[in-house]
Amino acid sequence: MELDGRVAVVTGGTRGVGAGIARAFLRAGAEVVVCARRPPGEPVVEGGREAVFEAVDLRRHEDVTAFFGRCAERYGRLDTLVNNAGGTPYRLLAEGGENAAERHARVVELNLTAPLIASLAAYEQLRAARGSVVMIGSVSGTRPSPGTAAYGAAKAGLENLARSMAVEWAPEVRVNTLVLGMVRTELSHLHYGDVDGIAAVGRTVPLGRLAEPSDIGEAAVFLASGRAGYVSGASLLVHGGGERPAFLDAATVNKES
Repeated sequence: MELDGRVAVVTGGTRGVGAGIARAFLRAGAEVVVCARRPPGEPVVEGGREAVFEAVDLRRHEDVTAFFGRCAERYGRLDTLVNNAGGTPYRLLAEGGENAAERHARVVELNLTAPLIASLAAYEQLRAARGSVVMIGSVSGTRPSPGTAAYGAAKAGLENLARSMAVEWAPEVRVNTLVLGMVRTELSHLHYGDVDGIAAVGRTVPLGRLAEPSDIGEAAVFLASGRAGYVSGASLLVHGGGERPAFLDAATVNKES
């Protein structure tokens, strides 16, 4: 198997996209450690193999350092770090009263500062293994993101951080970003509504559906594998072809009869 004998850490790997990534690494033969603040409702398993769970608050430097120390003791190596943990509620910038700025700052902390903390804590192990970092970005960081502006700003910063890391840490450590579009997870209803709403949103994607967590996982495995051995500082779009520009539907010319 292409990652047989390798060790991967997936932050936020207990559900949704993170669990899909963890399962893909398990399928590829890697030993997988997933971390989050709370344990998963059920173990992350694939093909009879199970990811190891560790409870970690990625915003706390000392906790993150201790976590990677335990990984080193257990496995003796680290080949891939997938910085997946993140997310945001929908909140317009001016909403939230006097605590609005603090809430938005916490979003930036989770989606930008935490991946930086984790990457720095893992650096020496990754360098020794000539490994790689995979950042999980978002199309929200490449276009306006109303309602999730702090998240979009953090994801834009994450992509730039990855490019700088790729230069500073070369040639020992490769660093790349997966830029995700819409993904169908157990929380999709919170963003897109009921089953009909999710299907309708999926039809707006050129490939006709939302991504599955497994789609993201396979892309992450590719970036971590030898097949991507000369790929670093890159941003791989995993968005099903992107978003159809709204002006095409509003224009009054070039309409098909």
